[in-house]
Amino acid sequence: MLQFFYEFFPVLLFFIVFKYYDIYAATLVGMIATFLQVSIHRLWRKTWDKKQLITLVIFLSFGSMTLYFHNPIFVKWKPTVIFWIFALLIFASQFVGPKPLMQRFLQGVLEEKGQTVSFVIWKRLNNLWGIFFASLGTINLYVAYSFSNDAWVNFKFYGITGLIFLFSLLQAIYLARYVAK
Repeated sequence: MLQFFYEFFPVLLFFIVFKYYDIYAATLVGMIATFLQVSIHRLWRKTWDKKQLITLVIFLSFGSMTLYFHNPIFVKWKPTVIFWIFALLIFASQFVGPKPLMQRFLQGVLEEKGQTVSFVIWKRLNNLWGIFFASLGTINLYVAYSFSNDAWVNFKFYGITGLIFLFSLLQAIYLARYVAK
């Protein structure tokens, strides 16, 4: 639960600051919070979290363009770019190395409990996550261009977070069907 809050913290701060100020203040706070998140992880774990680094670089780039050009469309593109990069990495992982990316992330958790899942199921799950992230990026663009800043921030906070949580839950249920002890 603490890990979820830690991962969610910059999004939460962005949402709160937006509600009290505007999208530009929220963008600046989100950039700072993401930088702090990456720095704290580096100090505590003595490693870099690649997912957080990708997010930081994209947030700094698109957030800076939002602030410089005073145009929120750049920060609205940030989730799409991140999701599409994740989708591309997930799909490409099937052709690089012996295991798809989702297997690399999740297999250790199952093995700690003495459980295994076949390679075919890992590949299928990997593809589902790739499709999910590609779709989420596309939906984000639709909301960004079709609705107000307020609606987009609400979608980013409630919609994206809820969809990721729901998809993770469905993934757990799906994996449970194929776990071999």
